[in-house]
Amino acid sequence: MLLGGVSVPADVHLTGHSDGDAVAHAITDAILGAAGAGDIGTLFPDSDPANRGRDSLQMLRTAVERVRERGFAPQQVDVTVIAEQPRIGPVRAQMATALSAVLGIPAVAVSVKAKTNEGMGWIGRSEGLAVIAVATIVSTD
Repeated sequence: MLLGGVSVPADVHLTGHSDGDAVAHAITDAILGAAGAGDIGTLFPDSDPANRGRDSLQMLRTAVERVRERGFAPQQVDVTVIAEQPRIGPVRAQMATALSAVLGIPAVAVSVKAKTNEGMGWIGRSEGLAVIAVATIVSTD
């Protein structure tokens, strides 16, 4: 499973129009939203065949460029993965490093956390996962 630009060992996989990296997608939306620059679906619609299998880190890179064009830059990102599996702890530092390179911020400014849903609901049944991301940006003007 690809999460945060890192291949995470898992018995389950995500499906998506792009490469399915839910962490990169959530951060892309957070960065765009913080700058009032739309969302991932507007920038990369799943109705466009060019987006099939697209690299999610490249999508994030494009979002960062869009935000910079609007006079802002990422400052910090906080992301929480809610899933029964896979376990994020062993790859947390790798994810922060991969994401920081794309965001243009230090890895210490990328917080990656994980929690389970304690067996409750569709997440608890391992039918999917959820990702919550918050981004802070600063004016570059």
